[in-house]
Amino acid sequence: MRPVIYQLFVRHFSNYCESGVPWGTREQNGCGTFAGVTDAALAALARMGVTHLWLTGVLRHATQTNYPALPSDPACVVKGIAGSPYAVTDYFDVDPDLAEQPAERLSEFRALLTRVRNHGMIPLIDFIPNHVSRNYQSTVRPEFSFGRGDDTSQFFVRDNSFYYLEPCNSGCCMNLPNGEFAPERGHPRVTGNNAATHNPGHFDWYETAKLNYGCDYRAGAAAADNLPREFAPLAAVPRTWQLMDSVLAYWQTMGVGGFRCDMAHMVPINFWRWALANARMRDESTMFVAEAYNDHMKLCEGDVSVALISAGFDAVYDSESYRALNAIFEGAAWANDLDVHNRSEHFLHSRGLRYLENHDEPRLASPKHWAGQGSAAAKALLVAQFGTACGPVLIYNGLEVGERAEGPGGYGGDNGRTSIFDYTYLPQLQHWSNRGRFDGALMTEEEQELRKFCTRLFPLLQHPALSKGDFYGLNWANRQTPGYGRAAGESCSGHRLYACLRHNRKARATLLLVCNLDPVTPADTYIHIPADACEWAGRRSDCASFRDLLNPTAPDLCATTQQLREPGLPISIPPGGALLLEWN
Repeated sequence: MRPVIYQLFVRHFSNYCESGVPWGTREQNGCGTFAGVTDAALAALARMGVTHLWLTGVLRHATQTNYPALPSDPACVVKGIAGSPYAVTDYFDVDPDLAEQPAERLSEFRALLTRVRNHGMIPLIDFIPNHVSRNYQSTVRPEFSFGRGDDTSQFFVRDNSFYYLEPCNSGCCMNLPNGEFAPERGHPRVTGNNAATHNPGHFDWYETAKLNYGCDYRAGAAAADNLPREFAPLAAVPRTWQLMDSVLAYWQTMGVGGFRCDMAHMVPINFWRWALANARMRDESTMFVAEAYNDHMKLCEGDVSVALISAGFDAVYDSESYRALNAIFEGAAWANDLDVHNRSEHFLHSRGLRYLENHDEPRLASPKHWAGQGSAAAKALLVAQFGTACGPVLIYNGLEVGERAEGPGGYGGDNGRTSIFDYTYLPQLQHWSNRGRFDGALMTEEEQELRKFCTRLFPLLQHPALSKGDFYGLNWANRQTPGYGRAAGESCSGHRLYACLRHNRKARATLLLVCNLDPVTPADTYIHIPADACEWAGRRSDCASFRDLLNPTAPDLCATTQQLREPGLPISIPPGGALLLEWN
C-alpha cells in the first residue's frame, strides 16, 4: 500500500466558528476537538483514498489559555495565544484545548484513535525530539521530566538534558523578544534552532530549548560518531535517549501507529538507529516519517535523507521535488527539470514524502503562493507531484477544497499559511464540513470540482503503475511540439507542459501523465511517444488506446504506434489541467 497521509490539524479541522478576530482567544475564535473528528468525517477521508491520518498538534504545548490544574504558560515563551504545537510542555499528555471535557482529554484522544482505526486508517502523531518548551513540566509522568540532575555549570555534559550557556554579567537568564524567562535565571539554555545566545531573536525558536543527545552539536557530525548504536542496552545510552524511548513506547501502547518526526536531521543518526529498532521490536508495523533538510544544522555527513533511510525511516520529506516545482514558477526552470527528481533510480523515488502544502508552506490557493494563487494550476500540480514517484504523499487539511489561509491570525501574520500559533479556522474547509455534517452542502462550484478531482486522484495512487511503477520522461521527445510555449510563437513544450510514462512490468500496467502547469494558457497539441518508449513499456501492437482515469466519461484516445511517433497523440488540456491516461 502506498501511504496517502492526510495532515489533520485538530485545532483547525473541526472548528466550526465562522467569525473571529486577530489574536482572538478560544472563546472568540473557536477551536476544534477530538470529538469533532467524527465517524462521518473519517468515512469521507477514507473514501478519498486516505490511508494514514497525521493528527497534528495533539501533544500538550505552551499556551496562554488557562485550564484547571493546568495554568497558562508565561507569555514570553508562547508564540500566539494558542501557542506553537512544537513547543511541547508534556510529552505524555494531550492538549486540553482539543477535549470536550479537559479532564478527560486522554480518554477522548484514545476514542479518536479507535475511530481512525475503525475506518481502516492508521493514526500518526508528531514526535518532536530536538526541542521542548522552555516551560516543560510533565504532570502525567513527572519522573520523566527533562533537566533533573543536570550539571548546569557546563555547556555540554553527556547526560544533561540541555545545553547551558554561561550566565551574563548581570546574572540574567534569557532575554526573549517578549521579556525575560525568570526560571532560567542563572542557567540559561540554548534555543531550539541552535541559537547559543542570551538574546534570541523574533525569528528564532526562542520559545523552545534544545535537547542534548549525548554529543556537542557544535562539532557537527563528528561529535555523534562515537555514540551507541542500535540494540545498545538502556543503561549504555544517554539519558535523553532513555526518556525519548519512553515517549515512543507510551504512545505506541495507546494505539498510535506511527510518527512524523520533526526536524529529524538535528538529532544524531545513531539515536534514530537505536530508537527505531526499539520501537519496531514493540510493534514492527510502526511507521516513521522524517522531516529533514540538508542544511547547516544536520548531524551527519553526506545526504541526510540517505542517512535517515539507512537508519530505519520509512520516508523522508522530499523538499527537492517541491522546490523544483517552485522554480518553474519563480525561476528560470522548465518542466523538463522535473525529470531528475522523478527517475526511478533516484533515492527518494519510493521513499520521499511528496507534498504541495504543509503547515510550514504557503497554501496552494493563497494569492501569496509561489504559483500565483496556485489553485488555478492545482490539478496539474497534484498529478505532477504525486503521480511521478512511488513514495508516500501528504495532503494538508483543506488542500482538497482550495483553502486560502483566510481565517483570523495573529502571531502567524498574513503570510499565506494557516497559522499554527493562533485560534483560527478554515473557511473553505468549513464549506465541506458544514458544522459537523461533512456533506459538502456549502461548497462552491470551484470547491466541489477540486474535491471531486482529489477524490478520483488519491485512490488512483494505489494503481500498480503509480505505486510500484518505473518512470520514463517524455519531454525530451517533445522539444519541437508545436503550439505550446512560454510565449506566443515559441515551439518548445518544455516550460510548463510536462509528460511522462509510468509502467509496472509485473502488472503490465502503463499510464501516460500529461500536466499543463500553465494556469492561463490551454494546451492543444500532440504528445510524441517514441519507439524506444513503446518498447520500454512492452507496447508492440499497431494500435494504442488510452482511457482517461480522471474523467471516466471521456471517450478513449486511439492512435497507431506510428501516429504516436509522428505527429503524436492529440491532447487538449485546459489551463492548470492534467490527464492520467491508462494505456490499454
